[in-house]
Order: sequence, then structure tokens, then C-alpha cells
Amino acid sequence: MRSFAILIVFILLSGLLSQVSAQVEPKEKFSPAIEDNSFLIEEAYNQEERVVQHISNLLYLQERMNTYYYSFTQEWPLGGPLHQLSYTIPLSFIRHGSSGLGDIMINYRYQLLGHDLWAAASPRLSLILPTGNSEKGLGTGGYGLQVSLPFSKRLTEKFAAHFNLGATALFPKYADLNHVEIRKLLPSYFWGGSLIWLTASNFNFLFEYLNQINGSFDEKGSVAFESVNIINPGIRFAININRLQIVPGLSVPINIYKNDTYVDSFFYLSFEHPF
Repeated sequence: MRSFAILIVFILLSGLLSQVSAQVEPKEKFSPAIEDNSFLIEEAYNQEERVVQHISNLLYLQERMNTYYYSFTQEWPLGGPLHQLSYTIPLSFIRHGSSGLGDIMINYRYQLLGHDLWAAASPRLSLILPTGNSEKGLGTGGYGLQVSLPFSKRLTEKFAAHFNLGATALFPKYADLNHVEIRKLLPSYFWGGSLIWLTASNFNFLFEYLNQINGSFDEKGSVAFESVNIINPGIRFAININRLQIVPGLSVPINIYKNDTYVDSFFYLSFEHPF
């Protein structure tokens, strides 16, 4: 039933996109708007030359042991908008459980397609470092790689859309049937999209959808996959102080997993300024 509801939502969303796409105008005719401040979906816009962005995300899992997940990301242009380097530092705060540093990610993005083409595209390659304690459940205990292909499109004066497709390859420690620890490939996949309603230049409504297909080892050491669907409605607004832009935001992620549904809280805060 939930899968059918998600399908209906995306049929309606696709219909809306087709309607607004028919009215697409050249980008230079659009008014300035908030562009690179999504929550669960990645935009395809690299940082402008000599502009840095600091992003904080906080996810509160109230129905699951009052757990907090925080991450800090910093994005830097490398000599211009064509290349971008960033890093993400995750922290977990688990009530009655382990808390601490997770696996840090080092990210490189290339601006393959720019704003002036049919859509912006920025392929990303990330190195996952085993900085989290795997024995406490804070990390995988091995290195990993993640690839992602985000697309972004300003559809009309009032609407923008983003689409993501990606995969993760982890190499964690795994105990085989003889209780010998080995490293084995553990893949996961994800895809999703969002529609942004630009109600004003400094205030937006967001509707995001993310499907995570997570891999895990079963008792025989084979990889089993489980799918999690996340529907994430939210809002964001911009505060401009000279050349500093501050963007707070919040959303309510609805997680649909097997026969369970969890409603969480997500908080976003971005600072962007020249250097």
C-alpha cells in the first residue's frame, strides 16, 4: 500500500514537472533565488570562485531512542567553479548507546554541465575514511567509495528540480563461517529527486524523495538488500547580510521501511561567503 502511495505521489509530481517544463525560459530571464541549499538531495551547482560554504545538518530520530545525527560539510572551489573539494564530518549522539565520530568523507565534484545548458550536472567521487569505531557501530571499519550524479534544472520563475543517482562501495570487516575476519565488498545504491517551489527570492518550499537500497551481510555472508523510502517536505529561507548568506531550514522526513513508518525531524543551517 505504501509503495502504491509513493507511486501515486510521483505520478502527480511528474505531471506537474511536465507542465512547468513546457514553460521553461532561458535561465538569464529568471530572478535570483536560493539554489544550493537542499536537505537530502544534492544539487549540481559547484561553489563559485572564491566562495566557501559551511553546512550543518541535524537529524533527530525521536521515535528511535532519541538519537541525534549531526554532520558538518565544508565546500571549497578549486581555482574556480569547474572543480570543487569538500569534506563531511559526521557525529552521532545516541541515548543509552555509543556516541562519537563516524566515517569522514572527502568529496570531489566536477561541473560537467553548467547553468546555461539543458541542465546542470556535477558528478561526484567520494572517499570514505574508516574514522568511526566499528565495534561501537559508529563506522564500517573499512575504506569505501561513493559515486553520485546530481542534475539540477531551473524550470520556471517559480520552480526548480533536482535528481540524484548514485552508489556506494564499502569494504568492511566481515567474519566468515570459520570466524576469520576478511574484507568483502558491500554495495548500496540510492536515487531520488526534489521539486522546489520558489515562493519568494528568500523563501522556498521543498518536496524531496530519496530511495536507499542498503546492502548488508546475511548469516551466510551473502549480500542482502533492503529498501528505505524517505519522503521529506520542508521549508528554507535566506538571510542576506552584505556578502554573507545564511540559510536556515527544517523538514519532516517520513521514513517508510518494510511495514513501519517513522517520522523524524531535520534541521539545516548554511553559511556562505567569499574568502
